[in-house]
Amino acid sequence: MFDYISWRGDLDFKISPFNPVDNIILSQLSYLTLEEIVPSPEEGSSISIDLAVRVYNEKLKNPDFIITSMFKEDPGLIRALGSSKRFGSCQLFGYVNHVDVAREIQFSALCIHTGDDYSFVVFRGTDLSIVGWKEDFNMTFKEVIPAQAEAAKYLDKMAPTLNGSLRVGGHSKGGNLAVYAAAQCGKKTQKRITEVYSNDAPGFHESFIASEGFKSIKNKIYSYVPQSSVIGMLLEHGSNSTVIKSSESGLMQHSLYSWEVSRNNLIRAEKSTASSRFVNETIREWLKNIDSDQRGQFIDALYYILNAADIKSISDLDNSWFSTAGRVLKSLNGIDEPAKKIIKRTILELFTAAQKNFDTLIKKTE
Repeated sequence: MFDYISWRGDLDFKISPFNPVDNIILSQLSYLTLEEIVPSPEEGSSISIDLAVRVYNEKLKNPDFIITSMFKEDPGLIRALGSSKRFGSCQLFGYVNHVDVAREIQFSALCIHTGDDYSFVVFRGTDLSIVGWKEDFNMTFKEVIPAQAEAAKYLDKMAPTLNGSLRVGGHSKGGNLAVYAAAQCGKKTQKRITEVYSNDAPGFHESFIASEGFKSIKNKIYSYVPQSSVIGMLLEHGSNSTVIKSSESGLMQHSLYSWEVSRNNLIRAEKSTASSRFVNETIREWLKNIDSDQRGQFIDALYYILNAADIKSISDLDNSWFSTAGRVLKSLNGIDEPAKKIIKRTILELFTAAQKNFDTLIKKTE
């Protein structure tokens, strides 16, 4: 990303058209803490990235300003964007960030005028909150999760305030929300959408893939996954994904900062890795062997255990792991026997599925 900003940062979008690299950069921007910097939909105003950087830097001087982004590179990214001609004048507005533990929803989005007669609506992926990850897992047994419904409402609400044609996108769950919103928004909004970017995002249930809304935007979807994708292989996508190169390995390839770029595109890989195909086949086999009720009970039981252990975010699992593990084990002892049986049975099904698909890890010879 930073190389690209150095290469193309002096060219605005009218001279050098929007491309897939711009998509991942602006998708990454959505992860930043932008409260009290980017105006909300109700405020009806906007702020340039250049000015947002200056406000952001001032807020960083305040010890009470909490950065909740997942990536250490994020503060450097917004500074790089602000100092470039290409991104500095882009207008940010319509920022929302909503986490509701009771409804099990984590939803955040913003709009960006790119100065080329287009607007880009970006949905944030999963943040560090446990409720955010719980909502992701809910996708395996719920056909619609709250964040998806919110995304469609948000797109329809913001569309009348957006200039020109529309691009919609996001990373991880954000990419899933972008596809869902584009498929389920009103016809008037949908006709203005020219591109939908899904960056290593989980898929959907077959009923959504078969819907008329999805069929109407299917040919507008640009889906990208790294070679060792895991998240982007979950559930059904209904269209082919472009495999791209990453400088990282394994799960770390999920980070957009690791995706390799050329002058104006993402660098393609020949195919996904054997490990990615193994995970893909294993998860598919696993989900096929357990029904929606068992999936829901399994995920609810794990969520209960983490809540009982007072774990509110992913960072809680990293910090003081020894004491955290102790709390988790203690809370595990506190759940009833039926829940314990569900956990054991579901994990056993996962290992069985992995065993069946183990040959995908072995390179076949003549």
